[in-house]
Amino acid sequence: MPVNRGLIRIGAQLHTFWYTVTGGIVGSRVMGLPVLLLTTAGRKSGRKRTQPLMYLEDGDSLVIVGSNGGNPQHPAWYLNLRATPDAEVQVGREKKRVRAEVAGEEERARLWPKFVEKYAGYADYQKETKRTIPVVILRPRA
Repeated sequence: MPVNRGLIRIGAQLHTFWYTVTGGIVGSRVMGLPVLLLTTAGRKSGRKRTQPLMYLEDGDSLVIVGSNGGNPQHPAWYLNLRATPDAEVQVGREKKRVRAEVAGEEERARLWPKFVEKYAGYADYQKETKRTIPVVILRPRA
């Protein structure tokens, strides 16, 4: 059963608050995976939106997935990145500018199992939804 979107939103707001206030001392790991804060520009409002997300490192890049708890819709942050791929991440106290790119089939086939290995819930989320959960690569920008 997909995760309740209202609970996701409230949990994300609390997580973001504590992560920001403590510079990642609180909230930098969830279920064994590291967590970053992703800040995107809202695709309609243009306002900055920040979301805590589990990630993996892949060379110089950071990789995230748009599971949205198995819900049928893509998460708002993913839609924001599709509209404006330039974003900012915070890892601990460090902030970095990044450019988002949706992984192609080959990259997704390589990266998706790494997420499932770290957190099996992602496989359950994929079973819950008809959409293919996107894998997004955040590449560093100068």
